[in-house]
Amino acid sequence: MSPIRLSLLGLAALSAAACASVDPGTPLPTDSSGAPQPLADHDWFAATDEGVAHLTYGRAESDDVWLTLSCAPGSGRLALTQYSGPDDATRIALESGGETEAWPATREPDEMNGGVYLTANAQADTPVFLRFRRVGWLAAYGDGWREVMAAQPGSAGRVERFFADCG
Repeated sequence: MSPIRLSLLGLAALSAAACASVDPGTPLPTDSSGAPQPLADHDWFAATDEGVAHLTYGRAESDDVWLTLSCAPGSGRLALTQYSGPDDATRIALESGGETEAWPATREPDEMNGGVYLTANAQADTPVFLRFRRVGWLAAYGDGWREVMAAQPGSAGRVERFFADCG
């Protein structure tokens, strides 16, 4: 694994550890809007490392990371890294509030956890990301699976700040 990839994985774990976690045993409020409910022990975490902004979804204080969005401030371009999904995947597919998009992905070996992870590039103003900014959740999906990544109450501002910084 390249030093940059290890740095990103370490940054994701550190940014998750730096944020307060929600007690996994705490029930979350119900929402009648039809929006997906957040997992009690997962959230979106933001960090900046060497001038690159990162928005990572995962569990605080762990290496359980599902997706990282990264950008140089003002660039309008995102680097996507998906850490879950089937080993034979060749694309990153995301949806939010009815918007969907998929990008061809490069498969990278995940030496830390075994298996592979996927990387792709996208525009920050793609409709799926614009919807994510409004509704506070994003889902990764593929043939026969779907993983919803919803922000905890009060943390949606991290998502908006990340995209505002990316331009």
